[in-house]
Amino acid sequence: MSKKMENLEFVPPVSMHVDHHDPENLSLLRFNALWEAHYRHDSLLVFSTGRSPTLYKQLRKEKPMLTPDITIMSVGTEITYGNSMVPDEGWVEFLNNKWDKSIVMEEASKFAELTLQAETEIRPHKVSFYVQKDKAREVMKALSKILEKRGLDVKIIYSGGMDLDILPQGAGKGQALAYLHKKFTSEGRLPQNTLVCGDSGNDAELFSIPDVYGVMVSNAQEELLQWHAENAKDNPKIIHATESCAAGIIQAIGHFNLGPSTSPRDVMDSSDSVPEKFEPGHEIVNFFLFLERWRRAEMEFSELYLASLKALSLPSCVFVHPSGVEQSVLDCTNELRRSYGDKQGKQYRVWVDQVIPTEIGSNIWLLKFTKWELSGEERRGCVATVLLSSKDMSAPEGFTWVHMHQTWVDEASTKDHTDWVC
Repeated sequence: MSKKMENLEFVPPVSMHVDHHDPENLSLLRFNALWEAHYRHDSLLVFSTGRSPTLYKQLRKEKPMLTPDITIMSVGTEITYGNSMVPDEGWVEFLNNKWDKSIVMEEASKFAELTLQAETEIRPHKVSFYVQKDKAREVMKALSKILEKRGLDVKIIYSGGMDLDILPQGAGKGQALAYLHKKFTSEGRLPQNTLVCGDSGNDAELFSIPDVYGVMVSNAQEELLQWHAENAKDNPKIIHATESCAAGIIQAIGHFNLGPSTSPRDVMDSSDSVPEKFEPGHEIVNFFLFLERWRRAEMEFSELYLASLKALSLPSCVFVHPSGVEQSVLDCTNELRRSYGDKQGKQYRVWVDQVIPTEIGSNIWLLKFTKWELSGEERRGCVATVLLSSKDMSAPEGFTWVHMHQTWVDEASTKDHTDWVC
């Protein structure tokens, strides 16, 4: 991870970030475009979830989620970094204090009201059960006393109207974030602003971290709203959004003036929106958003669009298809012409992840990212590298395309690449 001071640290729980009632995932895709266009290059995305690594990874396969810089899982008992999800050993050592998983399992098994959750949800520092809502308070009180007598220092969290999690006292989503802030401070790179987001009881601790901004989305559960009413109703830094899931997050960014809050997906004609400053990530997001709308016929067919795309590329620009085939600018525009409307009325979405720009020379930018396409039930991805020149700032977006190279993410993506455009 870089040593630079981050502009914004953004901590949404995965459950709130994803709208399971939105089959098109539009709210999530709106956030994705906003983050990659304006925030990825100088901010931290931290996903916080009660899910175990197993369930979290499964959800990532099902939904168009971005790759976070840091992942907090298992109700704040596991902190990992980057794509490889490298664990924070310091956090593991901290949680071992006055914790014994075997004793927790032994004593909890004596309560008939508790039903042990799936094996994947039982983690080194988290033991999870199901319990009926009317039994939860009584069980939590009795079990807490028993475990204290056994020499353990634990916390018991009830959320979602049925989930009961037993953790070390020092664990939890809020404590995990506080640990990260302490770590960042010691390294001299505490983010300028932190926005935490929540929708359930196990997110309450996040709002207790000093100086953070917070948003409870409109679909927040009863136990979180009750906590807010009792503990933070007069805190101007915490709002209850009128929008749900990822849309509520975007609303909060705008409400607190933390940065740009208009997603490129909310701008139907990019020529109507001139950015305050030219950002390479914004250029990448807009290009592939155009590709999606063009193929879905959400914009009128016009040779002017193709001409403007051609004008944004050097005559010598080469687009390397993931299959290895090299395409000229003319080849690409001809392919786009043929593909207009071929995904109309179908489930087809395009998004980019981890757009990392590096200025490698005077006015020359190297961008690396992953491009994903969802067509029906099939999801394919490629790792892309793009060279942009910012010498000609008179161009509509301020950049000229010099080169693009793509390679498939995995073998599954190579099965049928005939309809992979540009």
